[in-house]
Amino acid sequence: MNEVKCECGHINPQGTILCESCGRVLEEKENEKQLIDMRYEGSARRSQTYNKTIIDKIWNFFSSVKVGVWLIVILLITSSLGTIFPQEMYIPPIMPAWQYYEEQYGWLGKLYYDLGFNNLYSSWWYLLLIAALGVSLVIASLDRVVPLYRSLKNQRVARHESFLKRQRMFSVTDSELSDEAIGKIKEELTKKRYKLREENGDILAEKNRFSRWGPYVNHLGLIIFLIGGMLRFVPGMYVDEILWLRDGETKAIPGTEGQYYLKNNQFILEVYDKDKDDEVFQEAIDKVGTVVKNYQTDATLFQKQGGSVPGEKPELKKLRDQSIQVNKPLKVDGFALYQVDYKLNEMSKMALQLENKETGKQFGEVVVDLYEPQTKYDLGNGYKVEIMSYFPDFEFNNDGEPATKSRIPNNPAFIFKMFSPGKPEGEVSFVAIRQNLEPLGENEYKMTFAGVETKNVTALTVRKDLTLWIIALGGLIFMIGVVQGAYWNHRRLWLRRVNDQLWAAAHTNKNWHGLKRELDDVFSESGITAPEDQVSGDKKD
Repeated sequence: MNEVKCECGHINPQGTILCESCGRVLEEKENEKQLIDMRYEGSARRSQTYNKTIIDKIWNFFSSVKVGVWLIVILLITSSLGTIFPQEMYIPPIMPAWQYYEEQYGWLGKLYYDLGFNNLYSSWWYLLLIAALGVSLVIASLDRVVPLYRSLKNQRVARHESFLKRQRMFSVTDSELSDEAIGKIKEELTKKRYKLREENGDILAEKNRFSRWGPYVNHLGLIIFLIGGMLRFVPGMYVDEILWLRDGETKAIPGTEGQYYLKNNQFILEVYDKDKDDEVFQEAIDKVGTVVKNYQTDATLFQKQGGSVPGEKPELKKLRDQSIQVNKPLKVDGFALYQVDYKLNEMSKMALQLENKETGKQFGEVVVDLYEPQTKYDLGNGYKVEIMSYFPDFEFNNDGEPATKSRIPNNPAFIFKMFSPGKPEGEVSFVAIRQNLEPLGENEYKMTFAGVETKNVTALTVRKDLTLWIIALGGLIFMIGVVQGAYWNHRRLWLRRVNDQLWAAAHTNKNWHGLKRELDDVFSESGITAPEDQVSGDKKD
């Protein structure tokens, strides 16, 4: 690697514009400029020095601020696309996702599903965009912060004349200077919390160097934030699922790998009573009729014991009973189960009678479990019934044939085959709520409605988030960087005797007006000319 040796003797990396030690201009083209670029102290950045290998080209691409900005814009646009319609994890599990989007949102919903926007935030290309933004932040930060740190660490008190007179704030005092005048300036600078360094009569006053690291602290916070967001897609790190439980039902808790089970002993719904509760609810009750006071699930938590063969009922150990209410979750092993929704009086069983149409005589009752129906029911004496087809949520499809919208028994319908001693070949009947059709001709028997059993259903959100502290830490570090870079300025003042003159030059990374006022105050009683803003002076001229 080629190195550049300055006249002061300091060895600088290839591509350095200003000597890290004395500030002398090392590139000829910079001598043509009135002011020198101090953003990175004229240090050598890798992206502006090397462009030969594939690694150099990748580094240079991701170190570009424009690339980072475009990645952010693309991420914002794609993220907004994911909010046009609900993500698949938030739609009711009553039908296939493609069917739900098409029925609810028409051709736009179908296109939304076909493009994969229904699971946008977990798609490979979205995660790739986040990873690319993270890589851009890392490379852009390293490309700038390392040379900047090296330059500030190696800076000497005595700076070259070309460095001083090309600072934005600069002044020359021709009169004879006393040590008392210099002492007053040093005293005022100390009061304003500048750190002073002296070398052979030259002075460097500096304060708030730490503010230069603010943007890079921001980048570090964003990188940690992005890592936390991507870890949510690692199995076991983040769970956000819905668990529907009917009264008396026991199910494995999603995300626990079958280790924990929950039984819904009873769902309880309480409403405000107009005659018993406070008057504050009277108007609301009059308007809507029913105002919910409390809804909760009285549940039992179980833990699986040992292993189990697939399909075999697991052995469960009771851990505890608990009532799950809104904002009062059941917690176990990092999981929290919140009460979020409910459904009252969902049909669970339906009773039907086999009846002779002419005489009205009944030959037995069939009780159908609407969640797990049997296929055959023997009523004795040669009478039996078979379920040929079952449609839990019945509707006619586009071809006019019976179909089901979901597995939830919202509108159950059946195709029965009825057998009797006089009809051993059987008769076919289509039975739905308020419908009894005979598709193959006139029947002797029919299935008549005899009753229905209902159950309440509770909805619980199962949540586990091991990434929250990482995301919060990233956010905290980001805000520290914002405060660090926004409320402090890195300010420096150089004083150097050149022949019988005193040269004064100053620099800040922002708020030049504030620096000028501060230096005017420092120099006011010394008799030495305070540094003037050469840019504003040009504008006045």
